[in-house]
Amino acid sequence: MDDYLMRPEAMPTWGQRTALRMLNAIGWNFHFKPLPGPHGIAVVYPHTSNWDFLVGLLAKWAAGLHFRWLAKDALFRGPMGPLMRYWFWLAITPEGTRSYRPHWKSGFYRIALAAEVPVLLVSLDYGKKVIDVTRSLTMTGIDAADMAAIAQAYEGVRALYPDKAAPIRLAEPGAATPAQPSDDTRQQA
Repeated sequence: MDDYLMRPEAMPTWGQRTALRMLNAIGWNFHFKPLPGPHGIAVVYPHTSNWDFLVGLLAKWAAGLHFRWLAKDALFRGPMGPLMRYWFWLAITPEGTRSYRPHWKSGFYRIALAAEVPVLLVSLDYGKKVIDVTRSLTMTGIDAADMAAIAQAYEGVRALYPDKAAPIRLAEPGAATPAQPSDDTRQQA
């Protein structure tokens, strides 16, 4: 894994060096392997805190990546809208929320299968303070096997709020999702 540890002095641009130095200054190490192709789905897990966005954004800048992401529409309105749309890999947090969910949303999986693109497994490990962008998988269409491979890749990764991290599994087909409190109404820890 140390082969993929990014170091500021090795970065080609001032912006990349600065972003990586900022990550290092707040205690994070960043492991990055070149992307497995020109297009794909980046699954970012776990996502339990607003800090995930800042850490992920600094990593994106450090690597010089041009990711797009799916998020709630409110983020794309107002003065931040043009900036949010600027940032083609598609980054998705399959939990869909920072609150606990009993499963992952399946959109990333359906998109990867339909587009026949790889899934990049991005982890934000708060236990080790490591951002890992070195693993990718090609989905087979066998849900159980694909999700087991994803779960194995994320084994041992710790969220900032572990009790809010969703189990790595898709909902059963046709299963209703229980109502979740919005992030605005939940009690802050």
